[in-house]
Amino acid sequence: MSNPTNPFFDVDFSKFMDMSKMMDTSKMADMSKMMDMSKFSDFSKTMSECKLPNMDIESMMAAQRKGLEAIATNNQKAFENMQAYMRRQSDLARQSMEATSGLMQAVMAAPTAEEKVAKQVEATKTTIEGCVSSLKELSELLSQSHVETMQTVSSAVCEGIDNIKGMMKK
Repeated sequence: MSNPTNPFFDVDFSKFMDMSKMMDTSKMADMSKMMDMSKFSDFSKTMSECKLPNMDIESMMAAQRKGLEAIATNNQKAFENMQAYMRRQSDLARQSMEATSGLMQAVMAAPTAEEKVAKQVEATKTTIEGCVSSLKELSELLSQSHVETMQTVSSAVCEGIDNIKGMMKK
């Protein structure tokens, strides 16, 4: 039987890129001339000089500012919700470990083998029920966080669209 080779692993990638050509400083100097940011230093002045028919630039900039504020607020809420989620997840994990430790002590303290098996079965059932309950609680927390986030985004988008419609009517 022959030893098949993978043609994708037998490629010399150094042949694809010639770093000397990529690092040509004369081309980099040309790029820096093209990207002269001093031409765009005063964005608001540039926008005020731009005359669009039936468009209030100040209103448009205010709407964009409100949109950015909504994004920042939404990000802060999402961060706080994730912190709360992780705190609760940590609490549940700690409680689970404590409960498991207590259940194991109860199993080990049982005097006979039959009682140990019965306690172990009960401990397993209790642990599974606790895990399901914890997962349900965590999924509800996460779901609630996502719903709040989407409601905020939806209302911000709808408000932005309404502002654009209002600007176009003027």
